[in-house]
Amino acid sequence: MAEPPPTVTTISTPVSGDDLRALVADFDLRKLSAAFLDDPYPTYRALRESDAVHRLPDGSYFLSRYDDCLAVYRDAETWRSDKTVDFRPNFGDSLLYEHHTTSLVFNDPPYHTRVRKLLAPAFTPRALRALRPRIEALVEQGDMLGIPQDERAPLRGWSLAILGALEPVLSREQFEGGVAAVAEFKNYLNHIISRRLRDAAHDPAEILSTLIGASAFAGESAQGEQLSKLELIHNCIFLLNAGHETTTNLIGNAVDLLIRHPQAMHDLRGHPEAIETAVEEFLRMESSNQLGNRRAGNDTMLGSVAVAAGSYVHIGIGAANRDPAHFPEPDRLDIRREPNRHLAFGTGIHACAGMSLARMEAQVAIGRLLARFARIEPAGTPLRGNRARFRGFKAYPVSLS
Repeated sequence: MAEPPPTVTTISTPVSGDDLRALVADFDLRKLSAAFLDDPYPTYRALRESDAVHRLPDGSYFLSRYDDCLAVYRDAETWRSDKTVDFRPNFGDSLLYEHHTTSLVFNDPPYHTRVRKLLAPAFTPRALRALRPRIEALVEQGDMLGIPQDERAPLRGWSLAILGALEPVLSREQFEGGVAAVAEFKNYLNHIISRRLRDAAHDPAEILSTLIGASAFAGESAQGEQLSKLELIHNCIFLLNAGHETTTNLIGNAVDLLIRHPQAMHDLRGHPEAIETAVEEFLRMESSNQLGNRRAGNDTMLGSVAVAAGSYVHIGIGAANRDPAHFPEPDRLDIRREPNRHLAFGTGIHACAGMSLARMEAQVAIGRLLARFARIEPAGTPLRGNRARFRGFKAYPVSLS
């Protein structure tokens, strides 16, 4: 086999020292510019180089260095994920509050441990092997929860509304849209679950059947620890939203990177065996989830910075994934980069439960796209989602042949 061509393409834009200092001085998650939302990486670089534990105007800290982000992820005793207090000012007693504080991701042990254990059977290697043929057959639509094709139309809107409420700034319109989306999503899933129980339907190749089987209302088949119906519904919403939003954006971001780097696209099309390392590089370069959050449970240190108990930190996933201390020449796209210990899925006890599924979906989708179409080119101006936490596109017109 011929040696593969080089796949390293520089994409960084030079920024002067004065400009870097200005980016740091002006950085505020509550007042983000359109330029930042389009391309946050110069700002992340400036923060890493001059103020890696950056105090924001509201008193919280933004972390841009890989080692600091990793330390927070790994120390679940000090850095708490529970958001029952943090979400109250924005969400009050609304359904958004009920949803996000019942979801796995925004809780600590023992609740987190119990619910993650109950969700785990849906993501075992055996379960994913059973799901793969469905993903391959319906790669453009996804089928994680086994939702009927003719009932999926509202899902994208609900997902955007619910996850959009997690952005640093929440408008009244976004709040009301998020609350309405949770209410509609709950009713929708309650109908689906009731129908499954009535028909005694069980498909081992989809996740909803597995989760219903682990629920307290499912009958005598459920043993030991169980999910309540409310826990089942909200964690199904969480799984579908998180999986749909992040995986959709992963695929879209990957296609954008390949379009902007045709040499890499040519290489990957000619060497499909590189798809696994390529997907890891897409995850690193353009992480679908750019931000995480924790609150300090006690006085601690981040690098040389003393952080008081109760302080809120923003984990800069997108910044950490371009830290040159861990990723040589981090602004280069290299579809064979190894090692590639990016933080796109987090790590520690809160590492993404569905990371193996997301990887499989992306590998199948991108691999099939390149195999099917010899030409993939932009057919219009891409429109970014203009969100700080979830990085992706609202629209990306392409021409395929």
